[in-house]
Amino acid sequence: MTACNDSLRGKVLAHENLAKYNSWRVGGDAERMYIPADKQDMEQFISGLSVDEPVFWLGLGSNLLIRDGGIRGTVINVRAKVKQMNLLSDTEVYVECGVASAHVARFCTEHGLAGAEFLAGIPGTMGGALKMNAGAFGGETWNLVQSVEMMPVGGKIRHAKMNEFEVSYRTVKNVANNCFLSTVLKLSRNENNNGQEQIKKLLAKRALTQPTNQPSCGSVFRNPTNDHAARLIEASGLKGYRIGGAEVSEKHANFIVNTGGATAADIEQLIEYVQSEVASQQGVKLRTEVCIVGDKLI
Repeated sequence: MTACNDSLRGKVLAHENLAKYNSWRVGGDAERMYIPADKQDMEQFISGLSVDEPVFWLGLGSNLLIRDGGIRGTVINVRAKVKQMNLLSDTEVYVECGVASAHVARFCTEHGLAGAEFLAGIPGTMGGALKMNAGAFGGETWNLVQSVEMMPVGGKIRHAKMNEFEVSYRTVKNVANNCFLSTVLKLSRNENNNGQEQIKKLLAKRALTQPTNQPSCGSVFRNPTNDHAARLIEASGLKGYRIGGAEVSEKHANFIVNTGGATAADIEQLIEYVQSEVASQQGVKLRTEVCIVGDKLI
């Protein structure tokens, strides 16, 4: 827990239900949620926490399965206020962790910058994109990163260059229990001024191939080397397979959708069933891309 601090300006919510804060629309309660007033307020709150306080940082709640028993400790909700973004130079952009990735894509194109268009297809915040090296349409977040601000629970802010991290497909090492507070992205000038057109094409492709009109987390499984999780799942005859209110999407096999009334347990059981069937039929053990957190109901 944190010591009482009258100078904090954020909001504390007790036993806040998390289903409305994630894209699958499932999950239990946060024991405690803190909604910071801004980045500085969040830094002050984090620095005052005990080092052994369980902390989970929540953005847009995509790529996330929160179990029905909820999350113990403190959930810090960054998406409401921690979202400053501005140009530092002709090719550098400062972005706080709560800014939606899609907003970064639009901001960059509006300012004549190229390279961030793929972020329009990532349904989360920059904090989450940094944490997992999120990607879409062949682009990856850390290909743009020049530097980051990080902060551990109960600790102090640390500035780090991108070459201090070991980054690979959907993985960033050397992060430990740190929150990414902000990043500086390095881009190039768009001489053709066609960024908005590229984003429209990418989003049209996404709408055509993904179940964007149903609650999901995005891609559930990582693509194996030289293959695609969706192909393996479809080849195993699992499109449309359901457990409770959770269903393997008929539109894209690497998506699990909440058809209405699904529980986190339904979704997790379906994830495990898909893994088991693909391993049995295709000889491939699928690894989850989605982050599964919280406690199961007993």
